Amino acid sequence: MTNEAIAHLRQGLEALSAERMQGMRRGLEKESLRSRPDGMLALTPHPQALGSALTHPHITTDFSESQVELVTGAYTTPEAVLAELTGLHQFSLRALAEQCDEMLWVSSMPCTLPTDETIPIARYGSSNVGRAKSVYRMGLGHRYGRRMQTISGIHYNWSLPGLSNADYFALIRNFRRHAFLLLYLFGASPALCSSFVAGREHELQPLGKSSMHMPYGTSLRMGRLGYQSDAQASLAVSYNDLEGYAASLHDALSRPYPAYEAVGVRNPGGDYNQLATSLLQIENEFYGTIRPKRTIFSGERPLHALRERGVEYVEVRLMDLDPFVEVGIEASTMRFLDVFLLHCLLSASPPDTPAEIAALGRNQHRTAARGREPGLLLERGESQVSLLDWGADLLQAFEPIAQRLDADLAGTPQAGAHAQALAQARTRLAQPELLPSARVLAVMRAEHADSFIDFGRARSERTHQALLAQPFSESQRQALAAQSQASVQEQQRIEAMDSLPFEQYRQQYTSPDRLGKAQVKLQGDPALSR
Repeated sequence: MTNEAIAHLRQGLEALSAERMQGMRRGLEKESLRSRPDGMLALTPHPQALGSALTHPHITTDFSESQVELVTGAYTTPEAVLAELTGLHQFSLRALAEQCDEMLWVSSMPCTLPTDETIPIARYGSSNVGRAKSVYRMGLGHRYGRRMQTISGIHYNWSLPGLSNADYFALIRNFRRHAFLLLYLFGASPALCSSFVAGREHELQPLGKSSMHMPYGTSLRMGRLGYQSDAQASLAVSYNDLEGYAASLHDALSRPYPAYEAVGVRNPGGDYNQLATSLLQIENEFYGTIRPKRTIFSGERPLHALRERGVEYVEVRLMDLDPFVEVGIEASTMRFLDVFLLHCLLSASPPDTPAEIAALGRNQHRTAARGREPGLLLERGESQVSLLDWGADLLQAFEPIAQRLDADLAGTPQAGAHAQALAQARTRLAQPELLPSARVLAVMRAEHADSFIDFGRARSERTHQALLAQPFSESQRQALAAQSQASVQEQQRIEAMDSLPFEQYRQQYTSPDRLGKAQVKLQGDPALSR
């Protein structure tokens, strides 16, 4: 960093009051497939003991009926977030043990998958909003294939008091510029089961029994085989301000896309194929490494909420599940993310351009597929720079932020925790064999004859047993069981209130009129886009 850049960062850091820094909040959304002991995808329904996936505030499903999503609240410390996430795991695993012999798959890349059409789409009941959520997922299956949708990750929701829309979008632009470092340090998906790519073109190399990999890969989940879309690549969404971002999404949500028009909203038999024929069915279909977010009202479209009330927090979406950590992420990683995000916020953030957006996409794919390759170069402006050199520059720039955060922890058991997270990142940068992606391949080779499925089975079983062995109080169990029961009753209430025919509901919900300033409310809609 230049002296001017360092001065700019320090000035911004000094302007942040202790009260605002202590008001920083973070929460997690963690996806995991349910798998059988043999490493196959579990095809059983979402366990009844976990309540309603439509209305439970903390336990739901993502794309598939077989894909559990655990959602924490937002807290001021990583420890509080992890405590809640651990409790949700313990409750869920006990429900799986009681219903059937299943586990939560610990890797981002899926377990052994059946044929694409056999992967079960999540079900949310007979209400209009429940049906719409399933139809949306049916559309994802038609557009991208169901296998891609079974990839799992962990989303980091982060906010800081007093930030404007411009502040959040400046943060987002810098995050996208420097996201390669997170993929390198925390990517943990360099290999996959060959069932995932059956019948598809790819550049993966064979490895052991029914496994494929990229020798220097970090995160196949965030590479060309992961959450990518040729259709969405045409968007080139800018993050220069809320208005431009909203206009790009509005266009994608309202512009018919020929390939999706060919699929149609309904098939000849009358069953629904998708919610709409536009480039995006709803806002959450837009893939990205980070999103601006705003809590929505009942029946409100997320884009309307952003336009009306501004950005409330950002959702970091590129983090892989760490198969060596019981709940997929640890406190030191969360502290590093806090430092990273504050650096993105406090550093100068020039406007992005179409050329830069394209270069950032190439940097992402290069790091995901070849991040540990010696001498790998990334694009920075008009030149190329070593990933390791650029990463080292960033880690050095993070130091004053870590020091400031650690000053608030003096005298606590977490004293020096941010400096320790930074030191760990430096060690991994210098010794790539310590990276999660390298460790996955090393353990696969040393203990499982290069079998990704055998690795995943062993790690999932170990995690399952470790979490069940931890203390879990009766009061915790009763509280979560009560939430599950209440969620079922709430789903029943929503279903009883429905009066609109579903087609009328669908047309109203997907109407472009609901994306702007004028809100048109729908009846009994908890949150379609969750």
